[in-house]
Amino acid sequence: MKISQKGLYALQAIMTLARRHDQGAIKIREIAAESDLPEKFLELILLEMKNARIVDSVRGARGGYRLRRDPAELPLSDIIRLIDGPLAPMGDAEQLRGLIAKDADHRALYEVFLEVRDAAAKILENTTIADIVGGGKGKKGAAGKATAIARKH
Repeated sequence: MKISQKGLYALQAIMTLARRHDQGAIKIREIAAESDLPEKFLELILLEMKNARIVDSVRGARGGYRLRRDPAELPLSDIIRLIDGPLAPMGDAEQLRGLIAKDADHRALYEVFLEVRDAAAKILENTTIADIVGGGKGKKGAAGKATAIARKH
């Protein structure tokens, strides 16, 4: 798994929207300034997230973008998969399982890749945007949570 610059920008923009979740729609200009992101690129990212129903856009003088879900219900994995694709280091989990079944000579290698994917997926699926912006209700901070999940493996 590799998170692209676009994926990083998407996560940063979502964090900004999460911090201001109770303020309604936020203008692209404000999101870009607060997150230190290029405004034109941010427009494309937000449009992609709107089409995926992660954010809503609001027209008019008070228009802008807002999260469709509560930040506590939005795992990092949703954003990363949308922008950067599968969490597996190569292909996706199903492709790795297929290689494990078919390629006996390299099965152990593919099993390691699948374990890496599963560990990363577990952390990213169990860490919400609220966790990383400090708004997680009764949950550990993202770093402590990730460490605890990783130790279980």
